[in-house]
Formats: sequence, structure tokens, C-alpha cells
Amino acid sequence: MSNFDPIPVSIKQQLMTELCEQIDDAIFILDGNLRYLTVNASYELLIGYKESFLVGRPLGIYAAEFLSEEEQLILKDIKNNLSEKGFHELDFSMANRYGQMIECHVTYRKISVEGVVYHVGMLRDMSSVVKDQKQVAHLLNYDQLTGLPNRKVFLSQTSDILLDTYQEVVIVRLNIDRYRNLANLLGPDGINSLITSFVERIKQLELAHLRCLSHFGGDDFALLFECKDGNMVRHQLDTLMQMCELPFPMNDSATTDANIYCHVSAGVSYFPKNDGQVTGLLTKAEKALQYVKQHGGDDIRWYDKTIEEATAGSLQLEAELRVATTDGQFVPYYQPKFSLDTGAITGFEALVRWQHPTRGLLKPIHFIDAILTHKLSFELFSQMANQIAKQLSEWQQQGFCQHICINADAAEFSHPDFFDMVSGLLVQHNIAACQLHIEVTESSLIQRHDNVRQQLNSLKELGVCLALDDFGTGYASLSYLQEYPFDFIKVDKSFISNIETDRTQHAIVKAILDLAVALDMQVVAEGIETEQQRDVLLDMGCKQGQGYWFSKPIPADVATEMLLKQYTTE
Repeated sequence: MSNFDPIPVSIKQQLMTELCEQIDDAIFILDGNLRYLTVNASYELLIGYKESFLVGRPLGIYAAEFLSEEEQLILKDIKNNLSEKGFHELDFSMANRYGQMIECHVTYRKISVEGVVYHVGMLRDMSSVVKDQKQVAHLLNYDQLTGLPNRKVFLSQTSDILLDTYQEVVIVRLNIDRYRNLANLLGPDGINSLITSFVERIKQLELAHLRCLSHFGGDDFALLFECKDGNMVRHQLDTLMQMCELPFPMNDSATTDANIYCHVSAGVSYFPKNDGQVTGLLTKAEKALQYVKQHGGDDIRWYDKTIEEATAGSLQLEAELRVATTDGQFVPYYQPKFSLDTGAITGFEALVRWQHPTRGLLKPIHFIDAILTHKLSFELFSQMANQIAKQLSEWQQQGFCQHICINADAAEFSHPDFFDMVSGLLVQHNIAACQLHIEVTESSLIQRHDNVRQQLNSLKELGVCLALDDFGTGYASLSYLQEYPFDFIKVDKSFISNIETDRTQHAIVKAILDLAVALDMQVVAEGIETEQQRDVLLDMGCKQGQGYWFSKPIPADVATEMLLKQYTTE
């Protein structure tokens, strides 16, 4: 047995009394009729009343007839639970003596001492916890930049409206066009300023029938309308588009223009015509939005079945193109380049064709945009380059010294394996670098000006010949001739079509020829379709050309026959 002595009852009671007085939780004791008998210091501090004022008063401090209906119901509930269970707890908001709202959690316990009933209450101030919870809820449900409800709230509100509405519900998905470019131009603070100004302008429009304006993040917005006729929203959207015609002043020294124009693309779906569910409506609005963006943006498109058909067609085409790149369905056709004075073949330009398994031989107009959209450019270029290098090797073995031009876009140049792939082909097929010519269009240089320069310089050092295609159709051709190591200038066919009668075309081509001589570059005229055009170009000093008057693009076996005939004749 331990010789430890238990604490005397009197000391125990004194310690418990001190604890109740000093504890942070507010403690109060009521009699059997829920009238105050005593309270601790924390309770006095929390509600703002002294014990001397509270003793003898009812729990609600004032008589029941002076309490609100809600307060009377709470008191009744407390009495019933204490009477039946001897315990009760609840969360509620109350105003203290100074009018401050306090979020409280309170527990009541019924205790009998020597046959007398008491009720002990403990009240805890939960205001900071509730405040934190509300802040977390706001972070989870609202965009921090604009203060607008996020996607989660938008879906919830849309779902609630669909359950109860007898009207039509319209969902609009909205994107700001060229957002990435704007973000790069303006920087983080500038783009945030633009977004907040954009949202403020939408609010100022006070669009009729608008139930929710939501910000999904970045340039991504959604609007929810409810009205008798969904077509009523068309006018509201037209108003929004007109608002975007006005400039947004930007106080950013990094921008050359103080005003920014913020164009938008919008996709729309509505209940009940397009779908009866939230997810279906949102998906269809997003498909309509993507359709607008794929067709240049700055427009509104209401969902219809033709969008679905176009989307399905696009997905099928993408799948077929991926199979084509894997199975080697792309083949080069060769358009000869000729010496204008002798008619001898001086080289070929390789033009891609798709040997489709069911649709036959397809020209680039049927698939090249999809190649770029689905980022298959490098795969296509690699497949073409392999076949061209193999063809050059075969011709070399037959004694034909020729070159072949292949067109390359910025997407191919930007691929990290581009240079290694090209140099590897030269070694693999044992062909000279000068036999492979690479043509790049002005548009490629405009799109990725900095990324292309290093690749072109590396190819030039390797010995590959470079040509600037479609010369004269862009606005910066002369600067490109200065910056890049081109060997050939290809004059676009738009300057050849009427050269025998059009003085302007004649003057432009003459200037290009003179420029090429000064820069020690060769010129190839494209699109020669008549003997008269050939003669005019020859008289001007142009030495090489290509076009239908000489030959259309032809398969490899026909090109080989032409070379055999030429070399046999020689």
C-alpha cells in the first residue's frame, strides 16, 4: 500500500474554484430554473456583464417576452434537452453587451448536489476558428484575384437552378484571345491589372438575366443566364463584345502602346435544347468555344450538331495522321527545277503527298493544317527527309548528281533532334551535304525568329544549302537576307503570274535579281506556266525556274526516267 495521502476535500474544492476562475473558457452556473447563480471572470469578459448584474437573471438575461422568436426557441430547446437528457450542446452566434457578434460553442450539464438541481454551462469563443473556416471556404470557392466564384461554385449554382427552373438556362464559356502574348507583354502585375479591369467592365454592363459570373482562372470565365427565352442572351453577349472594342489603358512602361485591346472568344449552350445536365451543357459550351478559337477567335458561337461533327472529323483525321506517320504513308513528289536557257534539270523540290489507304493520293491542302495543329510536323519532316536522302543515294549510284529541296517549318526547326537527324541522314546514305537543300518560308522566321537562327547557321556550317521560299510575300524579307545565310532566293509565283504585261511585277522581279547578284545568291522563279513568262525571266537574267510549263510534281520513278533521258541525250 502507498503511504501517499489524498488531497483534503477543502483544498480540492479551493483548487477547483481557482481553476474555474482562471480558465480561459467561460463558465457559468444556473439554478433549476436556468437563472444565474455565479459566473467566472472569462464569462464576464466575453459577454460584457459583471456577475453582480447577472445573478438572479434568466439565462437570456432579459424576460422571455423581450427576446426574439429565435432566442425563445433556443431557450426552449435547452430546457427540454436538460430535462430529458441532462445534457445539451449547441453552436450559435450572439451579440455581447458591446454589439460584437461572437461565434460560440456551449455545453450544459444538469448536476444535483444534496438534492438541489444545478446547471453548469461552459462557453467557448469560436470566432477565430469560424473566421479561419470562412477564409478557407472563400479560398476554396472564390478566385483570389477577382473575387469571383470559381468553377466549383459555378457548377453548384447551375445545378441548383436546373433543378428548380421553369425557364431556359444559358451557359457561356469565355476566353480572352492572345492571352499568353498579353501575359508576356504586360508581365504578372500588368496581366492581373488587365484581368481585374476586364471583370469590372463586365460587372458595369449589368447584364440582364445574369445569375453568375465565374472566373475559372487565367483568361477563363463562365457566365450563367436564366430567362424565358435563351435567345434574349444574344443581345447581352453582343453588348459584351462591343465592350471589348474599347481600349484598356495600361500604365506599364514596358509596353509601347498605352492601350490594350482585349478581344474574346465565346462558346454558348443552353437548356433544354442542348442538354439537360450541367456537365453536358458545360462540355457543349466548351466545344463551341474551341470551335471559335480554331477559326481565329474574336467571335461567339452557339453550340449545334455541326460542331460535334467537325470535332469528330478532327479526331478521326488526327488518328489517321498518326497512323500515316507510323506506317510511312507520306511520300515525296518531285517538281523539277530547270535551267531557263538550256532546259536542263538542275534539281528538284520535294512536295509531300499522302497516300491515304481509302481516299487515294492527297495534296497538302487536305491535311497540312491538321499536321500543324496536332504537332506532327517533325514526324512528317523526318519521314520525308529519310525518303529524300535514300532517293539521292540511289541517283548518286546511277551517276546522277542532283539536289533536292525539302520544305521545313519553324515547328521542325525548333525540335531538339532536328540537326542530329539531318546530319545523321547524310552519313547513313553517304550523300554530300550540298545535295540536300532546305527551304524555309518567311512566315516561319516571323513566328520563331530567335529559335531558327542557330539551326540555320549549324546547317550552313554542315554544308546544307539554304533557300528563302516565297520571297517578297512577307514584310521583313530584306532583313532576313541580311541576318540569315541563304544560298537561294525563291521568287514567289504571285510575282510571276503576269510578269510579261505587268510593269510592277517586272520591276519587283528585276530588283530581286539585282539584289541577289549583289548578295552572291542564286534565284529560282516559281510558278512559271507559259513560255512567255520563261522568256521574260530569261531576258531579265534569271537562270533557274520551276512551274507547270516545265513539269508538275511527279513520283520518284518518273523523275528518274526524266534524268535518264537527260543524261542519255547529253
